[in-house]
Amino acid sequence: MKYFAINLYLKLLHCAIAEGMTRNDFMDLSTSIEEAAHLQVIPAEEFLELHEMLDKQLGPGFGVRVGQQMVIEDYGVLGLSWRTCSRVGEIFERSERYFKLLSNTFVWQIKEEGSVSHVLLNRKAHRRGMELSTEASLSATVVVLQAMSEKEIVPTQVSFKHGPPVDLTSFHTAFKCPIYFNQPDYSISYKTSDLNVRTAKADASINSYLLQQVDETTKGIKIPGNKFVRDVESLIKDGLPTGIPGIQEISNLLAMSNRTLTRRLSEAGVTYRDLIRKTQEHLAKDMLRNSVHSIGEIAFLTGFSEQSAFNRAFKKWTNQTPSEFKRNP
Repeated sequence: MKYFAINLYLKLLHCAIAEGMTRNDFMDLSTSIEEAAHLQVIPAEEFLELHEMLDKQLGPGFGVRVGQQMVIEDYGVLGLSWRTCSRVGEIFERSERYFKLLSNTFVWQIKEEGSVSHVLLNRKAHRRGMELSTEASLSATVVVLQAMSEKEIVPTQVSFKHGPPVDLTSFHTAFKCPIYFNQPDYSISYKTSDLNVRTAKADASINSYLLQQVDETTKGIKIPGNKFVRDVESLIKDGLPTGIPGIQEISNLLAMSNRTLTRRLSEAGVTYRDLIRKTQEHLAKDMLRNSVHSIGEIAFLTGFSEQSAFNRAFKKWTNQTPSEFKRNP
């Protein structure tokens, strides 16, 4: 990992100031707070060096405390994709896809073991700063999952490759579960049932769809075909960052059978496959016209596992490459 997002660098600095340091304490940094505000990334070694400096200044657990202050917006495009997850554990699946597509690494992986899911963070801690960054990352997952679900979901255990600090107070406050050090992997574990909890956004949307179906059944108020298609499109769009959603997945969200979904779409003059392609194309064009996302990020948000596959599909849709379309939409 050669770079870190600048938001994470700024988060470290702002948290340090909140704990009593001042801007004058950062006068010798290679990248000042003012300069960082105009950047997108920071060199990894510079970021890790800052982690190490702040740990010495502010004591054990500073990285964990930073993780507790993270919000979804701090994660950029990846965080944007989390907003549309249907299950809280889907954030790890999307993170795995994101890092595989944009950096060719498998940073997050989920391994199910009975009723527990172990979420592995595959990092080599080549220096103390990476150990501290990993503490922050695992700590942040706790607050992100709780924000997504609006429930007090807590891990069953957390494991670190490195040894324990002299004071574990911040760790116990953040994780509220058994904590293990000198382990083979960095990981945080949850009950699988907790990772399958619907997100607060999905819960509200799905309840709305179900109420519409109740109206159809009990009041004879038929949902117009174009409204139904738009609802399906919305669910497809929300699901694309995890990969192209299968018809079974969308049917489950709408609480209807595949056959009923297929029939309702057919009555509106479309097929599920056509709707997938249409949704991907419209979303890609809109982002190429109106966003600052890279082409790799747009490939991720539209459900492609490789940027090359996205490029081929887009050329087929428009007879232009994404780069050509971005220059002349």
